[in-house]
Amino acid sequence: MLTIERHEQIVKLVQEKEVVTIHDLVEYTNASESTIRRDLTELEKQKKLKRIHGGASVLKKRREEPTMAEKTVKNNHEKKKIAELAASFVEDGDCLFLDAGTTTYELIPFIKTKKIVVVTNGLDSISALLEAGVETYVIGGTVKQGTRAFVGRHAIQSLQTFRFDKAFLGINGVHLEDGFTTPDPQEAYVKETALSLSREAFMLVDHSKFGETTFATVAPIHAATIVTSSQVEQQVIQAYETQTAVKVVTL
Repeated sequence: MLTIERHEQIVKLVQEKEVVTIHDLVEYTNASESTIRRDLTELEKQKKLKRIHGGASVLKKRREEPTMAEKTVKNNHEKKKIAELAASFVEDGDCLFLDAGTTTYELIPFIKTKKIVVVTNGLDSISALLEAGVETYVIGGTVKQGTRAFVGRHAIQSLQTFRFDKAFLGINGVHLEDGFTTPDPQEAYVKETALSLSREAFMLVDHSKFGETTFATVAPIHAATIVTSSQVEQQVIQAYETQTAVKVVTL
């Protein structure tokens, strides 16, 4: 296979899957691992993809943000297992902040037997929490159409009237230097405020978010415990463990 043909195949697979490992690319192209590494370096220079630990991801705009509907169909099994692990840190009597998002939404079935109080900014989480019999408070504000999250001045004012034992948050980007980031500054402010009002904070992060940086900063890595899965390479996990606690569920 010619180099240009292999490059086209690599770019095509990255665009289809959004995140691929070097192992995926070796199998897909029948090229050696060293060849794939050189290809990824060259394609990154051409701005056709982004190199990440152990593979590559699609190159996204800083403010590009998938909708809830788009996120719901991605990495479902991984998100549920991450949520199940995160739920193990919830104790009876806890007052929780539950962020809007698909992974945080998956937490709800695993906490419904706990005697807890939950405050949320997630429109989709409200009915699920009520159906689970969880005492639920909703902050005010404007609802974003894409992510269905409450944001804005009224959301912040409402949020500041609460204090939390634990906050469970979703995030778009996790980067050793850039910290936790999200595309929308308004959502970033809600997340940042919830963090500041919580004794403990947990970021629920699937493997596709590592190495990514989006537009608005939420907090440095040390501000929250990362809850993720074994789909993240061990060397990546070890790098983040130099800055914060990382909890890993085996898939």
